[in-house]
Amino acid sequence: MFKFLLYFSTVQLCLFSLEKLNSTRELIIIPFTEKLAQISTWLIQIFDDQVISNGIILQHLENGFSVSIESGCNGVEALMILASAILVFPAPWLFKLQGIIIGFIAVELLNIVRIISLFYLGQWSLVAFEWAHLYIWEALIMLDVLIIFLCWLKFLPDTPERVTEKHAD
Repeated sequence: MFKFLLYFSTVQLCLFSLEKLNSTRELIIIPFTEKLAQISTWLIQIFDDQVISNGIILQHLENGFSVSIESGCNGVEALMILASAILVFPAPWLFKLQGIIIGFIAVELLNIVRIISLFYLGQWSLVAFEWAHLYIWEALIMLDVLIIFLCWLKFLPDTPERVTEKHAD
């Protein structure tokens, strides 16, 4: 368990350090966040054509309310935590890759729901928006990461290393 936590922390440190590099932000993080804003806007426009996106900002044209998808709100950090856990857990590489891809999709789908709900919640009540943004959705996104990881573990195939570890306990 200690070995897992040490490797998990090390991989997280590396991923979070990589995310903070200007080149990573400019080439990956910002374009990804802009795409997230576009997808959210597209989904909202199915029901409300008064919404536009400009970069990382969603704005309602009628009332002027807008939200900006900043770092920490794009799901990238949650994905790095999930990827760290999957990468350091003993499993076949193909299974790890599948877990990361499925986890990416699941986290970002929930994150889009989060963005859209906060966009409308903020138009209704800024107090409710702040509370939901800082507490409810933070917990739900991390709970999503935990559930995805636990589901991934449930389907984990037995490998010789895992069989040996089971018998050693």
